[in-house]
Amino acid sequence: MKQNAGFTLIELMIVVAIIGILAAIAIPAYQDYTTRAKVTEGVTFASAAKTSIVEFYLSNQNMPTQTSAGITNASTNITKSVVLTRTGTNTAILTIAFRAIGAEVADGATLVYESTGAGANNLVAWACSTSSTLAAKYRPSDCR
Repeated sequence: MKQNAGFTLIELMIVVAIIGILAAIAIPAYQDYTTRAKVTEGVTFASAAKTSIVEFYLSNQNMPTQTSAGITNASTNITKSVVLTRTGTNTAILTIAFRAIGAEVADGATLVYESTGAGANNLVAWACSTSSTLAAKYRPSDCR
């Protein structure tokens, strides 16, 4: 009696097809994941600016300008700029402009945070603005 020693061609083709399907799903998901990680790195870089703005607001009871908050327009490998625009005594806009991240994020795409100095508690709340040009799927979860 003869024993089979190996796989048939159809069995091997099925395995290759399954691996191909899994790769077709996994590769785009991984690219989205790495892009979101890079955007998060840019947001983390800008969090130092947020801290500086809040400290200035708590000390002076008004929003700072770019220079009075000590925010330099420094860039990183991910961000082109972090710009503070004072829109009122208690309001400001912080704009993070990103460099191109692969084909997913265009050069100059922005993530915009609006802040308000909230009355008696002197709390500064940050909210994502609808004027952000960064695609929603790459924004931090609180901005989607």
